[in-house]
Amino acid sequence: MSRPGRTLPQALAEVVAALGEAPAYSDKVGVTGGSEPGRWRTLTWQQLGDQALDCAAGLIAAGVQPGERVAIMASARNEHVLADLGAVHAGAIPISIYDTFAPDQIAAVVGHAEPAVAILEGAEQLARWAEAGALEGGSVRLVVVMDPVADPVVTTMADLITRGASARAEDSVTLKARIAAIRPEDPATILYTSGSTGAPKGVLINHTNLWFAAVGEDEAEISPGPKTIAYLPYAHITERLLGLYIPQTTGGHSHQVAPERVFEALLEVRPVMFFGVPRIWEKLASAVTARLAALPDDERAAADAAMAAGLAYVEAQQTGHSLTPQLEAAYAEAEAAWLRKLRAEVGIENLLWAGSGGAPLPLSVSHFLAGLGIALYNLYGMTETTASISSSGPGNFRIGSVGRPPEGNEVRVAPDGELLVRGPAVTAGYFRAEEASAALFDEEGWLRTGDIGYLDEDGFIFITDRKKELIVTSTGKNIAPSNVESLLKRHPVISQALAFGEGRPYLVALLTLDPRAVSDLSETERAAAVEEAVSEANSHLSRPEQIKRHRVLDAEWSPQTEELTATLKLRRRVIHRKFIDELDALYS
Repeated sequence: MSRPGRTLPQALAEVVAALGEAPAYSDKVGVTGGSEPGRWRTLTWQQLGDQALDCAAGLIAAGVQPGERVAIMASARNEHVLADLGAVHAGAIPISIYDTFAPDQIAAVVGHAEPAVAILEGAEQLARWAEAGALEGGSVRLVVVMDPVADPVVTTMADLITRGASARAEDSVTLKARIAAIRPEDPATILYTSGSTGAPKGVLINHTNLWFAAVGEDEAEISPGPKTIAYLPYAHITERLLGLYIPQTTGGHSHQVAPERVFEALLEVRPVMFFGVPRIWEKLASAVTARLAALPDDERAAADAAMAAGLAYVEAQQTGHSLTPQLEAAYAEAEAAWLRKLRAEVGIENLLWAGSGGAPLPLSVSHFLAGLGIALYNLYGMTETTASISSSGPGNFRIGSVGRPPEGNEVRVAPDGELLVRGPAVTAGYFRAEEASAALFDEEGWLRTGDIGYLDEDGFIFITDRKKELIVTSTGKNIAPSNVESLLKRHPVISQALAFGEGRPYLVALLTLDPRAVSDLSETERAAAVEEAVSEANSHLSRPEQIKRHRVLDAEWSPQTEELTATLKLRRRVIHRKFIDELDALYS
C-alpha cells in the first residue's frame, strides 16, 4: 500500500512510539575533546524525540519562522541530529554545511541561503564563520554552539533545548500547530553540493522525496534496526539518507564517528549494515591483503581456496544465476575455516548488508570482497535525486552494476549515452536558481544525471563514466578516465590515480602509493612495482587509452588538502591546478 503525504515529523513520531527505549544514535565526541574520551553517548528513540521537540520549541521561542533556514556546521554527532530535527519540527529548513568549507565558501552559502540561525560545533567553526563575515550584519539572528565557548553572545545547544523544554511545558499548542502545518511538498532540507565540478548549488529536497528514497512506495517497516556506522558528513546526501532519514523512518542504531576513526569503529561496533565509499572498501581490501601476505605458504594456499569458494558463492547469488547445494556446502566450509576470521580482522564479519556508492568501485575490489563472502551492493544516485536512482540488495544485484531502479523511478539512456531519470525522489530544482534548475531537466522533464552508462536486458544499470569528465585528446579520441584509473588502482601499491590528457597527444597519470603496501619496499622495488602497475593497466587498454608517462607524488590526496571531496572523490580541477607543473613536465 502506498502512503503518500508522509512528513518526517509524522514518521519519526511513529518510530519513537514503536521503539521508545531502544538505542537510536550514539557518538564519541569525547574523542575529539569532550569530557569523556572514548565513551559512547547514546540517545534512545524516546530521548531523541523529546529533545528534538524541545529544540524545535527553543527555535520557535527565539523567533524562527516557518520556511526560514537553519544552517548547521558540525561533525556527525547527536547534537547535529537534534539540530536538524529541531529545525524541521519548527517548520524551518535545516541546511547542513560541509565542515571542511573555507571562509569564502561559507560566505557564499550564507549569502545565498540567508539562514536565520547558525548552529555550529564549537570555537573552530565559530572563528571560521567570523572570518567569513557571516555572523554580523547579515541574516543570522541567533548563533548556537554545541560545545561551550567563551563568548557571551552565543547560545549553547544545551541552553536552547532547556529553554525549549520550558516553552513547550508552558505552551504545547504552538509547536503542534507548526508540525501540523508541514506539508509533504515542503522542503525538508537544502543541501549545497560539494562543488567538485563547480560552484555549490542548493538542492531542494522535500518530505516526499526523502520518504520515497528512504522507504519507497510502501509502508515503513519499523523495528529495532541493526547497528550501523555514520562517518560521512550530514551535508552529503548519502549519509543524510542512510544516517538520518532511513533510521528516522524505520528504526536502527547509528554509531557516529569522524571519518578518520571509521576503521577503529568497525572493530568496536562490528556493524550489521555498513556503507562505504570506494576508498573505504579499497583500504579494507588492502588490510586483508596484507594479512594474507603474512601467512605461511600452506596457510595462504588454504585461504586462497576458501576465497575462491567465497567468490563462487557470491557470484551464484547474482540475479539470473543459481546457487547449488555443492556451492553452499563449499562456502559453509570456507566460512568456518577462513572467511569469517579474515573479515573479523577488519571488523566486518557480521555484515548482512554492505553498500558502496558515490564513485566508481574497481571491479577487482568487488571480486576481492566477494571472495570474503561479502556481496557488495552498489547504490546509485545524486543529491538531486535524494541519492535514489537505483540500488542493489539480496537477490537483486549484479557485480559491476549499480542496481535497478526501484518501483516508481524511471531511467532511460539519451542518444549520447547520458542516463536520464524521473520519479518521486527527484528534486524540484535548486534554491533561488531558476536558470540552473531549468538546465537540470530536458524538455520532457527527465533529469540529466551527467553520467554515461547503459541498461542491460534485465534493467541493471552500468555506469561507464561522467559525461563532463570524458577526456578528448588532441587526436579527437574520447577516453573515460575512471576506467583507466580503476585499472591502475588494481595493483596493491597504487593508492590513488588521476589520468590526464585533455587536448594533449597522449595520456599521462599522477599516482600516489599505499603506505601499507610499500612500507617494506626499497626505492628500487617501489619503482619496479609502479612500472608493473602501469604496464598491467596498459595491457587492458587500447593504444589511445594507455598511460605513456606517469609521476608518483610524495603524499596521498585528502579532503583536508582539497584534492578530494568529503566523500573521497577526485576533485579533478583542483588536482589539475595544484599539479599543473608536474603534468606539464610529463609532456616536455
